[in-house]
Amino acid sequence: TVVLAISQSGETADTLAAMEEARHKGAVVWSIVNAIGSQAMRVSDGYISMQTGPEIGVASTKAFTAPLVDLYMLAVLLADLRGTITRSQRIAYTHELSLVPELVGYCLEHEDEVIAIAEGLKDVRDMLFLGRGINMPIAYEGALKLKEISYIHAEGYAAGEMKHGPIALVDADMPVLALAPQDPWYEKMISQIEQAKARGGRVYAVATEGDERVKSLVDGVFWIPEVNWLLSPVVTVIPLQLLAYHIARLRGLDVDQPRNLAKSVTVE
Repeated sequence: TVVLAISQSGETADTLAAMEEARHKGAVVWSIVNAIGSQAMRVSDGYISMQTGPEIGVASTKAFTAPLVDLYMLAVLLADLRGTITRSQRIAYTHELSLVPELVGYCLEHEDEVIAIAEGLKDVRDMLFLGRGINMPIAYEGALKLKEISYIHAEGYAAGEMKHGPIALVDADMPVLALAPQDPWYEKMISQIEQAKARGGRVYAVATEGDERVKSLVDGVFWIPEVNWLLSPVVTVIPLQLLAYHIARLRGLDVDQPRNLAKSVTVE
């Protein structure tokens, strides 16, 4: 068994404790770490350096995005070593990585659209983020960022769990943000958007450029470029991070030093 720990600082107490427990049980311990020479890096059997430079802000952004790329590269390498992908597939997956700067640049060029939506959401009290499959964790990240720097109560949910309870919260005062790029879960996300709208909710979506179907269903769209769905989290997360930033800015908050938060949690 291999246990892979991911940490910006490499000093987070619960992560280090989990690594120690894994080692005690005989696992091989790997890490993806940003801070060079940190404890998580030193105690690992092997590590990948994020190489993103110091993350100054308390709410990590680049130290969230970088591991997404690291995990993609690790997956491609392991698949190649295990013979589960062909040489042509490996080349294709690797080529996709070379497009990341251009893909991210597209998202940043559409920042004005994010600001416009932020203007309409800056006074909300609650917000719901929905995702499926590979983008489910991005819903969690979007909600976390909004909580961390905008001080707005937000929850990320697996969209498939909506009918098990959370859908009861949806009304005109509970905006819903759905991650609906062109991926294997697209049709299911369309269904979730329709259900939220049917209950009077204000719905916003992260969608692939030119998707008129999503645009016709929602109150606002965060556009992302067309991308291999395996790499889509790298771009779907950017509008959500920008949204939290601009809402916090519009509310006059300090985005770099949020209240009650520390850069590294070194005690349990």
